Amino acid sequence: MGGFFGAVSRRDTVLDLFFGVDYHSHLGTRRAGMVVYDPEAGYQRQIHNIENVPFRTKFENDIITFRGASGIGCISDNDPQPLLFRSHLGFFAISTVGLISNAAELIERYFSDHGHQFMAMSSGEVNSTELVAALINQKDSLEEGIRYAQEKIEGSMTILILTEDRIIAARDLLGRLPVLLGRNKDGCCVSFESFAYRKLGYADEHELGPGEIVSLRAEGWETLVKPRDKMRICAFLWTYYGYPNSNYEGRNVELSRYKNGELMAKTESERGTLPDVDYVAGVPDSGVPHAMGYSNFCHKPFARPFVKYTPTWPRSFMPASQDVRKQVAKMKQIPIPELIEDKKLLFVDDSIVRGTQLQETIEFLYESGAKEVHMRSACPPIMYSCKYLNFSRNNSDMDLLTRRTIQELEGAEGQRHIAEYSDGTTRRGQCLLKTICDKMGFSSLGYQSLENLLESIGLDKDSICTYCWTGKE
Repeated sequence: MGGFFGAVSRRDTVLDLFFGVDYHSHLGTRRAGMVVYDPEAGYQRQIHNIENVPFRTKFENDIITFRGASGIGCISDNDPQPLLFRSHLGFFAISTVGLISNAAELIERYFSDHGHQFMAMSSGEVNSTELVAALINQKDSLEEGIRYAQEKIEGSMTILILTEDRIIAARDLLGRLPVLLGRNKDGCCVSFESFAYRKLGYADEHELGPGEIVSLRAEGWETLVKPRDKMRICAFLWTYYGYPNSNYEGRNVELSRYKNGELMAKTESERGTLPDVDYVAGVPDSGVPHAMGYSNFCHKPFARPFVKYTPTWPRSFMPASQDVRKQVAKMKQIPIPELIEDKKLLFVDDSIVRGTQLQETIEFLYESGAKEVHMRSACPPIMYSCKYLNFSRNNSDMDLLTRRTIQELEGAEGQRHIAEYSDGTTRRGQCLLKTICDKMGFSSLGYQSLENLLESIGLDKDSICTYCWTGKE
């Protein structure tokens, strides 16, 4: 995945950029970068690996030397960026968030002659941001080039460009990710997360529509390319990776999660499947508001049966060794025996993807004396790996717990009945739930329905991407 922030002002904007990018650290864990522009100092850029050290620690020395009234920055799970380019379109910096599923085809089709070359990363792959810049440079203006690149890319691509006199921001063609503008008396900013600029003293100014391209200067902003009508914003923003304080398309993340949990409990109550438990809890942190909504509706006490010790290991996946990562994850979970021993617990997770870490958590709870552990997912069964955004590390649909289980149950025949397996009221759906319960050690398992999920978000269903659950574009 990834996040971004940019600002252009009448004053030095380095601190705004520093804190604005830092507020996107939940969206990526591998690399981060900042670039600022000053008429005298020119472009100043720095990129750091943040796998083992938080963003602030890596960049706090850089901001002492940086100066400039405009800049862009990013958090990335993929390529080192922002990148600097000198071309017939001028000298500019570029940062991107998205997924190019046809990168090899684009390189072969447009850049196979002797006049083009790309720097390969250690993985052997081409830096996606470099490829986007190369496509942009095929045209006679940045605006034309951005639209050209977006139309050629299969997947999605949100783009920030910093020039010597402005920032250009482009939301991906179907608006799968948000792009928001803020404004204060000194200038404008662009951000993935709305709370990031509000905390810095910017007020809500504008949310880009699908495919909209805007130009930002200290004096204000203007639309260069008007938005398209069709939108497919990612539903997982509200379910999982969006930050609780943020709003997208006018819908707050935290309130949506409360509503989600409430609707799930209401449906179970109406069906008579609401389990009798001592406590309701959330797992991981993004599951907490869903659990609070569930708890409030069914009037079961909300509790934290275990807490995570994060001062020394804020991220369980930071160590390079898988064995160390597993041990760190185990060491972080500190039980509260009084809330676990001989207790019947219900946990609400934001989603169940591969199930690896969740199974370790369940084992930990039983080892700590839990009598029953019921599990609920705040979204429907995930049946398809996302092909539009890079927020999932799945290389194959068979990495998903649901698809692996279906394969075990029926083989190739089962893969032809995914819609039926997704519905917990059908025979196949019930079989899937029971099998996963047996495999994972759940006392019971329930998934949120797609209808309830969409209701909790509150947008028109045709404007929301639900591909990972339905397989429909």
